[in-house]
Amino acid sequence: MSSGTALQTFSLTNSIVEISPQDQIYKFDAAENQRINREAPWSKDPHYFKLCRISAVALIKMVIHARSGVPHEIMGLMQGKVVGDTIVIMDSFALPVQGTETRVNAAAEANEYMVEYIQGSEKAGRLENAIGWYHSHPGYGCWLSGIDVNTQMNNQKFQDPFIAVVIDPNRTISAGKVDIGAFRTYPENYTPPNASSSEYQSIPLSKIEDFGVHANQYYQVDVEIFKSTLDNELLALLWNKYWVNTLSQSPLISNRAYAVSQLSDLQQKLVKATSTVGSTRPIIPTYEKEGAQKKEKEDKKKEENQLAKSVIDSTKIAVEAQHGLISQVIKDVIFSMRPRGEGSASASVSEVTDMAIG
Repeated sequence: MSSGTALQTFSLTNSIVEISPQDQIYKFDAAENQRINREAPWSKDPHYFKLCRISAVALIKMVIHARSGVPHEIMGLMQGKVVGDTIVIMDSFALPVQGTETRVNAAAEANEYMVEYIQGSEKAGRLENAIGWYHSHPGYGCWLSGIDVNTQMNNQKFQDPFIAVVIDPNRTISAGKVDIGAFRTYPENYTPPNASSSEYQSIPLSKIEDFGVHANQYYQVDVEIFKSTLDNELLALLWNKYWVNTLSQSPLISNRAYAVSQLSDLQQKLVKATSTVGSTRPIIPTYEKEGAQKKEKEDKKKEENQLAKSVIDSTKIAVEAQHGLISQVIKDVIFSMRPRGEGSASASVSEVTDMAIG
């Protein structure tokens, strides 16, 4: 597979939308920017922002940065603007911060670098201001921890509009699709309406408490990735770096620690699910009211959730391991193949792939 084909596959997998270079999204209107910042409609509606549009160039830069820091967290800033109820991310840059496996904080050196970078980008013609920050959660999904919530609340209090983006580089390597989430926090003393059920994501048992405690202090914003034909050259240069790393690494090796932690976490969840099922009594059906029957069904679903989620997690682990095995076997066959004729070569690849799929 060539670099260009891989880039096209990446674009399709991540649903990257191609727009015209003449699109208004690429024009920075200083007067409009001042007007919307002066009116600040987001201060009146906690759910004002509905969408976060990220340029493909900014996305690739963030993913490369996130992958380079594994197993530690990384942090960076994003530059962009507000268009209606959408936050548009045009570019991103890494911050020189020292992270751990569970947290990352910006020091004085990072703040100085941030100011210098933004001033330099203004001189170079990049007029968009800092409009968000991004960091990574290696192996434990896209959500905001307690520290992240406090950081984002402070950012929204003093430099709104601001958005938080989280990337999981481990799950990105395993799945191929960038695991990314964009979030906004609610104002203090604000009680959100009942949250709609979102798509299930696997959270390690050690992080579930932190996830649950702060889950109602923020909401997730939809993410859309875009690019133009003018981005292709810069995107190709960035992609070459990303593609070389992808091609030269095996997810079975680079994600070894992640896979072990996933299996360990699944074992703990199954133990917890087993103890829950053992102590659960069957529900006696009643026919008093339709509302009571609905409540019983909902309660039953909640009781089954832990085991059902464990099954989803186990399937996900198996699929990711199989994908890693298939990609490694195919790379081995392609790059270690001896010339024996086209027919035998294609047959060899087909046989090995079938064997890996099982």
